Amino acid sequence: MLEVRFHGRGGQGAVIASEILARASMKEGKFASAFPFFGVERRGAPVMAFCRIDDRPIRIHAGIYEPDHVVVLDHGLMKLVDVQQGQKEGGALVVNTSMSREELDLPSDRRTLLIDATAIALRRGLGSATSPIVNTAILGAFARASDIVSIDSIIESIKESVPAKREQNVAAAQDAYKALEGM
Repeated sequence: MLEVRFHGRGGQGAVIASEILARASMKEGKFASAFPFFGVERRGAPVMAFCRIDDRPIRIHAGIYEPDHVVVLDHGLMKLVDVQQGQKEGGALVVNTSMSREELDLPSDRRTLLIDATAIALRRGLGSATSPIVNTAILGAFARASDIVSIDSIIESIKESVPAKREQNVAAAQDAYKALEGM
């Protein structure tokens, strides 16, 4: 079983991202489960969302404490939460940031991919300057960083599940995927 933990802030789309990843996995013949964990339900508050993917039906409905991969929609959370806690070796850490690995003080032994999903989301008109919605861009980067699902399945799932601006969301995922070419 493959487990992915998303860290974000309310309003960034972490919950929808986990659901899109689950849907994309099912399109490729896998079983998947996605669900959120909220503390205080308010915009900007830290949230986590989880996605499990397997070749067999999934019967676990608990939080993910030892994820294979971690996706961070707001690098500022890394000062508040140990986002890498429990992460298995060999997994990817995908972080939305315009900062460098050194500026973030990330360990050099971790496979880390940095993408400025905020810039991509703003360029595509997703959210506002003060509250960009980065979930589809970060999923494009995640598709490139992992071999879990194809970008085509992510795009198809975005088209089926995002409530607004479908073409802009698809373009954001494609932009982030292309930005990580040659990684």
